[in-house]
Amino acid sequence: LESIALQSEILELKANPNRAASGAVIEAQLDIGRGPVATVLVQNGTLKLGDIFVVGEQWGKVRALINDAGARIQTAGPSTPVEVLGLNGTPEAGDVINVVDTEAQAREIAEYRAQAAKDKRAAAGAATTLEQLMANAKANEDVSELPIILKADVQGSAEAIVQAMAKIGNDEVRVRVLHSGVGAITESDVTLAESSEAVLLGFNVRADNTARQKSDQDGIDIRYYSVIYQLIDDVKAAMSGKLAPEHRETILGVAQVREVFRSSKFGAAAG
Repeated sequence: LESIALQSEILELKANPNRAASGAVIEAQLDIGRGPVATVLVQNGTLKLGDIFVVGEQWGKVRALINDAGARIQTAGPSTPVEVLGLNGTPEAGDVINVVDTEAQAREIAEYRAQAAKDKRAAAGAATTLEQLMANAKANEDVSELPIILKADVQGSAEAIVQAMAKIGNDEVRVRVLHSGVGAITESDVTLAESSEAVLLGFNVRADNTARQKSDQDGIDIRYYSVIYQLIDDVKAAMSGKLAPEHRETILGVAQVREVFRSSKFGAAAG
């Protein structure tokens, strides 16, 4: 820290706090109670409660700013890392956040970016001739695929796992990630796994009650992991036809939260 402070002083690294805020998304996740949450490093300007912003293909209005100590703050200046609540969706790690003047402007920019990304994906998929499609089909005849659906707690983990999956295939078998996302495993994930005969993996997340019941009824195997290497090892084992022993969770009891009591001393307590 002393070295960084010294370098910033020597290089005269400065930021203007008196302007519209901009920064970078370090991490993003979907919290059950709070909705989409982005961890942002403010690089210029000051981010304030009520600011309207656009970040990647998402937009929002700052509902709350939470610092590294877990306390709610009113403003975040340059070099301040904060959790930002109030997004309409989960952004990608590395997206740039910019404060804009109006909601209409934020919505327009986000929709334009989303459409541009969609068009780019469509163009990439359409840029193939019939001969190329037939050649690809012939090349894929002898290649077996292991379809996977992945849900993780944060965007960074999901990206890292998907990238790792792409590297472990060979000429005979490969992993195909049908869907990846952040947040708890839902009923739609189980339905997709059932229809595509895919393996459903959860990294630091659990299935909600509806998804758990549906997976039990339909016999869909949900595997939970908290270490990336264990997940990768199991996928490798599945590719070689030797799936590792099942890690099953035994539900000891189910409770319903009826009321949340807040205390200045103990924080939130669930009844």
